[in-house]
Amino acid sequence: MRILDNWLMLDYLTAGIAKWMTLFGVQESLLEFRLGYLGRYWFLAISASLLLSFLLSAPITIALIIKFGVDPFTFPGNVILCAIAAVIFGVMLSLAQWLILRKSEITPRIFALINTVIGILVYFLLVWLNEGTLEWSGNPFSGWKTGLVFLAGGAITGGVTGKALDFYCEQMERRLIQLERERQERETKERERIEREIRSRKKQEIEKLEREALERFRIEREMALAEEKKWYEEHGDDDFDYEFNEDEE
Repeated sequence: MRILDNWLMLDYLTAGIAKWMTLFGVQESLLEFRLGYLGRYWFLAISASLLLSFLLSAPITIALIIKFGVDPFTFPGNVILCAIAAVIFGVMLSLAQWLILRKSEITPRIFALINTVIGILVYFLLVWLNEGTLEWSGNPFSGWKTGLVFLAGGAITGGVTGKALDFYCEQMERRLIQLERERQERETKERERIEREIRSRKKQEIEKLEREALERFRIEREMALAEEKKWYEEHGDDDFDYEFNEDEE
């Protein structure tokens, strides 16, 4: 029972709630524009996953402490309990975030896992640095400095991770806009090239028809001249050729 009393005095749960709720609240304010209407469910979905994670991990943790005598303050008991809690909370938090991110076209789904891992590491770091002052359950007023540390840690972590995702999404949007612009430019150049080829082909066809028409006209004129010459050769020229020959004689 002494171990259980010490566990209640060192209120890891209260510190975790303060840190995680602050973290996801800051993230929601930063990602609301990126996630659109999905951003309204960010804090709600993750809060529900935190509650479910607690309901799953608390019985396991209490059973290990009471029935198996696992000491949460000495090695390896503290590592075992932290590992179990980290796995349960990590899976549930990642799943909740992934369910929201998968509906967005720009935000990467891997962010759910990265965000959870970073949050867990920061939480363990804060617990390790403030383990001696976690006494909220025993005396809420004596632990206000620790409370501020976890609130600040959650706000800073949420701000950094949320801004990182916002920056990534901004770069992705710029990249997509640039790719769309390049695609439109390629389509415009291709369309202009096709139009030039069509105009050039039409011009060549017109020139070919004109040459063929001129060639037909030339052939017809030559045929007409040949027939006219043949006719003069067969019938003679009474008006000119014979008179010209008599004058010469």
